[in-house]
Amino acid sequence: MKYFPIFLDTTDLSCLIVGAGEVAARKAELLLKSSATITVVAPWACDTILRLAAENKINFINKEYEETDLTDKQMVFVATSDSPLNVTIHDQARAHKILVNVVDNTPLCQFITPSIVDRSPITIAISSGGVAPVLLRYLRQRLESLIPHKVSLLGQFSEKFRELVKQRLSTVTERRYFWEDVLEGDIAENVYQGNLTKAEQKLIAKLDKQEGQTTPGEVYLVGAGPGDPELLTFKALRLMQKADVVVYDRLVSPEILEMVRRDAEKIYVGKAKSDHAVPQEQINDLLARKALEGNRVVRLKGGDPFIFGRGGEEIETLIDQGVNFQVVPAITAASGAASYCGIPLTHRDHSKSVVFATGHLKDNSINLNWQGLAQQDQTIVFYMGLTGLPIICEKLIEHGLASTTPAAMIQSATTPRQKIVTGTLENIQQKAEEAGIRPPTLIIVGSVVSLHNKLNWFNEK
Repeated sequence: MKYFPIFLDTTDLSCLIVGAGEVAARKAELLLKSSATITVVAPWACDTILRLAAENKINFINKEYEETDLTDKQMVFVATSDSPLNVTIHDQARAHKILVNVVDNTPLCQFITPSIVDRSPITIAISSGGVAPVLLRYLRQRLESLIPHKVSLLGQFSEKFRELVKQRLSTVTERRYFWEDVLEGDIAENVYQGNLTKAEQKLIAKLDKQEGQTTPGEVYLVGAGPGDPELLTFKALRLMQKADVVVYDRLVSPEILEMVRRDAEKIYVGKAKSDHAVPQEQINDLLARKALEGNRVVRLKGGDPFIFGRGGEEIETLIDQGVNFQVVPAITAASGAASYCGIPLTHRDHSKSVVFATGHLKDNSINLNWQGLAQQDQTIVFYMGLTGLPIICEKLIEHGLASTTPAAMIQSATTPRQKIVTGTLENIQQKAEEAGIRPPTLIIVGSVVSLHNKLNWFNEK
């Protein structure tokens, strides 16, 4: 992030604009939405600048720029057509430690102005760092259509009662829960409809009811899916944004973790081969303890919580300790990986059933019903099977599958880091080693793997 997004208090901000053409006029009109004092210096001015000066909205000084014009200024926009002069003003402003923006010259911009969706007091600013203005305009148009124009009323309503709520509810968490309920419920709807008296009455009644009460904590077991953040469910994203605490594992992609509420406490409990950062029993107790402290806890798991995710073990502990919980299912890794690799898990010409199994080694062996797995016309998906791959191939061949049975090894499925290697039970181990396959991985065995070359649609990076 080259440009750090901030919102400046413009109450006592004195801003200088050098230049008075239409480009400078657009900057002046934008600044007039704030409380800043605006001075424009130029030897001539366009009609817009002259009109704003005549209306006493800006101070226009009709002269050539001089370095003394920077005195007592905190921000400068440079909008002249004289490139050498623009560079000079930039250097002088930096020397005086004044924020400077040379319009349409990003390398000379100490700050840039974002694209703005104005619903004052709600202001949304988005930026591309000056590299994609057309894309930025497109995104702003999308936001303008999605955000109600009357959201400004909701902002004003919240401002009116902010101090009262702060006085009546003692903790930040209590206040946040209260406002979330207000903004998501019928009180907000009354504000949108202009029924402010009714909205105020309902808010006071809600505040009276909540004051002095302890809000119980809760645990949300949320499936994060196979990796692509666009595969998250709406409910998963909503609860991730509400969480006070997020307990996440190694299989949660960085892109998905970025979508968690920014100020939530994040606790890593990932497991890798022979390395359990936090034992499962401690994870179970951690979830219960954090919820009993009054927190909304999201247990964020790669894939689906109930498919090799130990979700059942965790909610048993929550039940035993009297903790409320919800389970949010997700696209499991097998489904996601197969879809993004063009390998249908079932197909009328190849497979009539699909079986999920663990490939996790215990005491250097994998104790599975190999006879039941090694069936013709069946797809087998092994989770966590990279280390056990030699045993998996050996046992399947031993129990009746041909050594030429197609097999695939998939790494980091559904993400830009996805990598897939296909072969047979006889050579997939060698091919995976040659390709440098690393966890997290998934193994698919069965005739359906032969469809990969024909049906693959997701470009591997």
